[in-house]
Amino acid sequence: MWFHPRLISILEDADGLFQWMSLGYFIVFVEIAWLYGVYNICIVLFSIIDRAMPRQGFVYDKNAPIPKTGVAVLYTTCNDFIEESAQSCINLYYQNFKINILDDSTREEYKQKINAFSSNYSASRIQVIRRKQRSGYKAGNLNHALTLHVTEPLFAIVDADEILPRDFLLRMVPRLQSDKHCGFVQANHTCIQTHDNKLKKDMYLGVDIHWKWYQPLRNRFGFVMFLGHGALLKTSCWKQVKGFLELVSEDLAYAIAIREQSYYGTFAEDVVCQEDFPDSVRAFRIRHIKWTRGTCEFLAHCMSWLIRSRNISLVEKLDILFPTVNLPMTFFFFVFMVNSSIVMPLTMGLQQDVTFLIAGSEYVIPMITLPDVFSKLYHWDFFLVTVITILAPVSCFILELRKQGRRLFTFLCHSTALYATLSPMTSVAVFGYCLTGKARFLVTGDKEDNSHEADTKSNSPQKPGLLQKMSKFFSETHPDHRGLRSAEFLAGMFFLGVAIFTFQVAFIGLAIGFMLMPFMHSHGWEHPVAKVLVWVPFTLILLSISMGGMGVLGIYPVMFGFGFHF
Repeated sequence: MWFHPRLISILEDADGLFQWMSLGYFIVFVEIAWLYGVYNICIVLFSIIDRAMPRQGFVYDKNAPIPKTGVAVLYTTCNDFIEESAQSCINLYYQNFKINILDDSTREEYKQKINAFSSNYSASRIQVIRRKQRSGYKAGNLNHALTLHVTEPLFAIVDADEILPRDFLLRMVPRLQSDKHCGFVQANHTCIQTHDNKLKKDMYLGVDIHWKWYQPLRNRFGFVMFLGHGALLKTSCWKQVKGFLELVSEDLAYAIAIREQSYYGTFAEDVVCQEDFPDSVRAFRIRHIKWTRGTCEFLAHCMSWLIRSRNISLVEKLDILFPTVNLPMTFFFFVFMVNSSIVMPLTMGLQQDVTFLIAGSEYVIPMITLPDVFSKLYHWDFFLVTVITILAPVSCFILELRKQGRRLFTFLCHSTALYATLSPMTSVAVFGYCLTGKARFLVTGDKEDNSHEADTKSNSPQKPGLLQKMSKFFSETHPDHRGLRSAEFLAGMFFLGVAIFTFQVAFIGLAIGFMLMPFMHSHGWEHPVAKVLVWVPFTLILLSISMGGMGVLGIYPVMFGFGFHF
């Protein structure tokens, strides 16, 4: 209400339809960016409120007798078996439970590891379940086991890299059984800390802080999501909704399905499992592609169903849609960067010589600066809401580490280099899903290069043509594919040239990050070049914000330009 009239007024200065469309996209996306800023700020504010209010619901009684309800522990694995995680399932302090290893592995070495591990225990304690037809991703694996092998009234789902606390079932079973309308209990998580892997050491903090700020408040204010692992579920609910929907994001689809049946989930903040952060940039990128295409698939299949639901409140719907739409929105963010940092400067900008005085010598460089039409936008209030929008997604980290300035700056630099530079790859993944309608359940822990693995084998002796190769590329969008990494690097080089020409320092940082990301995929987080360049994107973004603030004070640096904030 405050900014929209001012934003709309710049359309009056558009010269032709193309400029009008470019400015229109700029306006719409700026307002969407602000909306996401408001959402993230609200999450943090309501988290603070939730902590200040008395806790509701179940309180664990350590002196209560151990429950006797049977539980099936479903340990899911596909070419990523980790013995320490499976052993944590065996070590659970509980009377009546059975371990089911749902093995979808295709590689013999993992099958042998699983067979060797299970042979140490009796058939009544552990069984290995394999299926002939590996369809339906993880959801299909779970449905197969629950249909043919599981008879217990409760079942827990454990990921291959997850470590359960010994009292996991002891705390979760009474909580789930205490409320007949509770369909699942989702446990809290912390990241496994390690000193032998620099990527994990640098990034584990982000996982811990995110769980702490973004999940507990949903018991009181939002929609508790089933996050696919570290949870205890009722078999009767699973039967009532006729199993997991066979999507990559089967967890979120399941939470919505049981909510439709008037059940809900609960987040158990006091039950803390451990999960592993990807051990390489390659593994991190594989996981991100799986999440991105899986989210696109979820939205394509479930969004209209969710919106029409009468049993899910408006607040819950928004709490589901904001984080899920966020990943596909990256494609539109990438288009926004192209529009605001390339199209608008080249079609509407003013060429101007900028003189740099260095050590008594003058250097004149031609630059593109903002036209006068944007002067009606860039006042202190516009700058303030822009800064709030930038800081909103990291506000929980700022609050958590506010007394540790050096650690906060280091984490924000590392986080920006890893997350904010995913835009080109994510955009290709979203575009690929829109073209093909396919999602793949890529296994984060699988070390094998599957970038050239076809979903179906062809009997044709002929080499695939260009169209077939492009179709396969967009169907998979595997980060190992050289074409994808080359496209990221070339996009970074192109954007770097434009950013220098338009003197947009923040965009220079992002462009360097775009080139750094495929480099780290191949050479790792600990490469000497990567160790230096990971500091660049956030540092230049911070510098741009500072220079933009000078414009509020009447000092107008040329870089305070086309949408660099976003």
